[in-house]
Amino acid sequence: MAYKVFIDGQEGTTGLRIVERLKDRSDIELILIDEALRKSTIERKRLINSSDYTFLCLPDAASIESVSLAENPNTKIIDASTAHRTAPGWVYGLPELSPEHRAKIAASKRVAVPGCYASGFNALVYPMVRSGFIAQHQPVFCHAVSGYSGAGKKAIAVYEGADKPDEYNSPRQYSMGKQHKHIREMMAVSGLSYPPIFNPIVDDYYNGMVVSVPFHLRALPKKIDARAVWEMFAEHYENEHFVRVMPFMGEGVLADGFLAANTMRDTNFMQIFVFGNDDHILLCSRFDNLGKGASGAAVQCMNIMMGIDEGIGLE
Repeated sequence: MAYKVFIDGQEGTTGLRIVERLKDRSDIELILIDEALRKSTIERKRLINSSDYTFLCLPDAASIESVSLAENPNTKIIDASTAHRTAPGWVYGLPELSPEHRAKIAASKRVAVPGCYASGFNALVYPMVRSGFIAQHQPVFCHAVSGYSGAGKKAIAVYEGADKPDEYNSPRQYSMGKQHKHIREMMAVSGLSYPPIFNPIVDDYYNGMVVSVPFHLRALPKKIDARAVWEMFAEHYENEHFVRVMPFMGEGVLADGFLAANTMRDTNFMQIFVFGNDDHILLCSRFDNLGKGASGAAVQCMNIMMGIDEGIGLE
């Protein structure tokens, strides 16, 4: 039996990537909306309710509207927008965080795909809070750099246009008012009592991301060193296929001493790094903002909900 899958917002970056990952699967029947009816509420409602799984690749308001159109109790919805990531009744779609997270995804009919920055942040901070290595009230700082593909259609057009402004050739910090839309889920999912200070940067390459979280060891509630932190992460993710803890201090991986942000592009893998000395530790996650940070994560969640190998279509 082939599952019927509809992608509401299939023309966007995430939607197109999901289509690419599903189009050759024999267990999937993609339901494609007629381009002329793309904005028809009646047609979208019909397709949502005729599907086994619907992906929402839409702005928040449109995603909320699409959920309101779902009347078929058997239709499962996977939302890639920000709208439902901390909403009651929705499950957070980052299965590697814990066995409990994966079990909830498997049993749910409403799954919210994490934000790209939030995926990298929570993969680092959730284990630190859960292990007691940092306190819930710990002041946390996060710096992250992403390719421009996550900036939206208008920004992509500028980056790839003939009249690209000179400043677009350099890293550009944004969300200077510290109100980035991912902060709510970063705080809620990691277990922090207070929002982190988050410094996002978009740079002049297409896809790939590094999220970095530094800590002063003297400020932590337990007396630990960087190797103890690495050992904790290695144990936490030891049975995970798509999240891999790299050798301590990047030994044998960062031969030139640089951590490039686009190395994991076009994959669904995330790498975790632990660097440090006697005074500081630096935690880094490296992955594709369009893969594990968006479309790949969405397909992985669907596979889990189907009860099949979660790596199908993602290798």
